[in-house]
Amino acid sequence: MRSGMKVGREETIEITVTEDMFASFEGQVVHPVYSTVAMTYHMEWVSRKIILPFLEKDEEGMGASVQLKHLAASPLGTTVTLTATLVEYRDNKVVTKVTASNHLGLIGKGEVVQVILPKEKIMQKLKEASI
Repeated sequence: MRSGMKVGREETIEITVTEDMFASFEGQVVHPVYSTVAMTYHMEWVSRKIILPFLEKDEEGMGASVQLKHLAASPLGTTVTLTATLVEYRDNKVVTKVTASNHLGLIGKGEVVQVILPKEKIMQKLKEASI
């Protein structure tokens, strides 16, 4: 990792809820609102933005865990702002706290853990996992 990444660093993304983000299973919409699956994806994305400027050419980040609480609904067309804050960076482990809010307030909160590994090591792990 390049130097300069410090606890407290923040990144933000804004998304607009679309139909493909609705809570659905097997193609059937269960609730026409921002799904927990979509929120998980966006929490990982905003957390990834924390590490991107600091990765060396031979490194990559991998998700290790996501914990989240989906607190409120956000319907079609609403804007959701997700903010990741770096709370821990030790060795190759990066931990962010993430919030998701819409015009009414907090709709989700959680934690994302990433590990930084050499790309070569990642490729080796993928080879070992292949059939």
